[in-house]
Amino acid sequence: MTSGNELLALRDTLRDFVAEREWRGYHTPKNLAMALIVEAAELVEQFQWSTPEESCALTPEKAMAVQEEMADVLVYLVELADVLNIDLIHAAHDKIAKNALKYPVEKARGNATKYNKL
Repeated sequence: MTSGNELLALRDTLRDFVAEREWRGYHTPKNLAMALIVEAAELVEQFQWSTPEESCALTPEKAMAVQEEMADVLVYLVELADVLNIDLIHAAHDKIAKNALKYPVEKARGNATKYNKL
């Protein structure tokens, strides 16, 4: 698990990385969101045509490719949050609380139905 402090350290590392390359002008919310979805698609591609069982038992090579794509997604998400001044840890906790209301345990346990159909 990663703490909020580690997420802030990652954000700071990314700030330095971007600043050293003078990329801040390119890292607009629109561009970061687009890059994020491209990387998310590359993550999905790692599982394309896999059975559910295969997706749970990755080869070492496939696991490394998945890890790298997940890192790319995280990097762009952290950068997007930084540019928009969003506290990801706080936002995630808020979203979990909202989802707890939308998906009460007694209705959602063992059920993949969307909240509006429970």
